[in-house]
Amino acid sequence: MTVNTPLCFRGKKILAPMVRVGTLPMRLLALDYGADIVYCEELIDIKMLQCKRVINEVLETVDFVAPNERVVFRTCERERERVVFQMGSADAERALAVAKLVESDVAGIDINMGCPKEYSTKILTTLVKGICKPVTCKIRILPSVEDTVNLVKRIEKTGIAAIAVHGRKKEERPQHPVHCDVIKAISEAVSIPVIANGGSHDFIKEYADIETFEKATAASSVMIARAAMWNPSIFRKDGFCPLKDVMQDYIKYAVRYDNHYTNTKYCLCQMLREQLETTQGKKLHAAQSTQEICEVFEMGDFYEEMTSVFEGKKTSLETKTQDEDDQIEDPDVIKMAVRFDKREYPPQITPKMYLLEWCRKEKHPQPVYETVQRPLDRLFCSVVTVADRKYRSALWDKSKKLAEQAAAIVCLRTLGVPEGKLCEGENHLITKRKRGDQEHLISRDHGEDLAEPSHKKANFIEETADMTVPKMPR
Repeated sequence: MTVNTPLCFRGKKILAPMVRVGTLPMRLLALDYGADIVYCEELIDIKMLQCKRVINEVLETVDFVAPNERVVFRTCERERERVVFQMGSADAERALAVAKLVESDVAGIDINMGCPKEYSTKILTTLVKGICKPVTCKIRILPSVEDTVNLVKRIEKTGIAAIAVHGRKKEERPQHPVHCDVIKAISEAVSIPVIANGGSHDFIKEYADIETFEKATAASSVMIARAAMWNPSIFRKDGFCPLKDVMQDYIKYAVRYDNHYTNTKYCLCQMLREQLETTQGKKLHAAQSTQEICEVFEMGDFYEEMTSVFEGKKTSLETKTQDEDDQIEDPDVIKMAVRFDKREYPPQITPKMYLLEWCRKEKHPQPVYETVQRPLDRLFCSVVTVADRKYRSALWDKSKKLAEQAAAIVCLRTLGVPEGKLCEGENHLITKRKRGDQEHLISRDHGEDLAEPSHKKANFIEETADMTVPKMPR
């Protein structure tokens, strides 16, 4: 596919991907101070594939939310053209699925290759062919310059847009000198942009040092990690801002975008560094909420103000949602305030199964379920269409499956048809299943499974088909 984005990796100053640091508040702060591109913290493909993409209208963000309701990745319009999503993956198809999930909300996709494996280049090739946004990767250097250069040449052939090189070997730590000579050899060996990383300890103490590191490595761009973590105003051409101002700016973003207090606290501790033993540092260490963090930095009024703003937005959106809900109260849609409680039904028996069987018996098309999710509270409502009539529950549910079952209950009760509850007495679907199982066992005992006439097999398949709920159209 053709890359159709303005994102460029030459002459850029970039916030490096950092675990627990590269969340939305830090990325936005880095952009404020002058960073050209910001990478998010590495997120694992399997974890991302469990997430739902949710529009958060209160915060005005796009959230990728895990089944336990935890926000795994949050982004906003402000950074959409400059944020690169970094993932960890060992499988090309999973990596592609994640890339497609986030592609419309980010400027690029990066694979953290660390110490590259055989499958790494396959992942890159799959992503380059499968998405429209630029693909990059980040590596550490290998034991020899020759091996590292050969690896990067292979990576270049995958079609990626740029490669970030951390100039240390796998076993080397931040206190070890960065190997500028290796990054320079890579820069001279390939035509794609090389992003130099690893200079915080030896080179980058202030803004002017960024260019020094870039020249020492002959790189196209520079990626900054720890120096930016300690003070993100490292990206500011006019020099550092006072640390107090930087921390307050960070807190404003953390509150504005509802960052989890433990993450906020961690990042602030990285900025305080040697001041952690001061009175303020000890208070920060003891803080157990965003409000308490704000009070440590004399920002209690700001926290209260933003809380009021959020409550006002939430109330406004709830009113809007109710108005929209009222508008869809079509007189043709039959409603009841019901919920599906599986404890009231036999195992593996549901209202949807009963409704499907009734439709077959009455020669109607199978039920069609249309389900929507309300952005504000992420609850679901489903409308089922049966014989040209629509039915839904007046109550919203926490999952799509529950909402569909509730809609089926409304339809069945309106029609006066049994819905399969335990209190209804003998359940004919259960009887039907048992009969089918017994016939199967009898046939097996007589050896008929091995040589059963085709017409008998067809009858058996037709009967058991009634017990299987086909996948409903969306």
